[in-house]
Order: sequence, then C-alpha cells, then structure tokens
Amino acid sequence: MRIGELAERAGVSTRALRYYEEQGLLRPERSASGQRHYPEAAVDRVALIQQLFTAGLASRLIVTLLPAIDAQHVGPELLERLVAERARITTKVGELQEAGCRLDVLIGLAAHPYAGECPATLG
Repeated sequence: MRIGELAERAGVSTRALRYYEEQGLLRPERSASGQRHYPEAAVDRVALIQQLFTAGLASRLIVTLLPAIDAQHVGPELLERLVAERARITTKVGELQEAGCRLDVLIGLAAHPYAGECPATLG
C-alpha cells in the first residue's frame, strides 16, 4: 500500500510516517520511481510505534526495541533500559497525579470562592 493509504488506515499523518522512516522505525520498499510501498503488516507496526511513543519512549530506544520485539527476545542491556524507562514513567505518573490533585483544589476554590480562606499552598 502507498503512504497515504497507510496513514489513513493507521490514523496518523504521512508526515509521521516519513518521520518514522527517517528514524529507522519503518522501512518501506521503494518502486523504481521512488514511491514508498508498505506491506499490510505496517498498519500494526505503526500502531505499536504509536503505543511506544505514547508510553514516553524515545525513537532511539524504539529503534532498538523493535527488532527485539520481532525476535521475541530482549537482551540484558535492553532490559535494563526498559526497567529504567518504567521507573521514569512511574515517577512521571506520580507527578501528574499530584498536579491533578492541585488542580482539584483550584477547581474547588473557583467553584466555591467564599467557602474558606485561600490556602498558602495547593498541596
């Protein structure tokens, strides 16, 4: 399939697909005229790449991780990097939850401005 069809089916822009190619995450075949052609499996591959980006992984790590996923084997060095990424994500989730709680305080103050004194902190 051509790049436009893959973009539509995967729910991403053609620009994103070109970026994935530049980063080595996708490797389309090229026609004699230079047009990109993707296999059917590219739809699932793009979905996986999107999930890994959503998890906060950098393209440098994803390009290393994809062959390990294909081989169904993660070596010790890659495993160490994944564990570190998981710890980073866990920390970030905690920070986001804390920020959400602070926003709840602000929302409560905005909804009920005369309910009490304004707190010195939002914690």
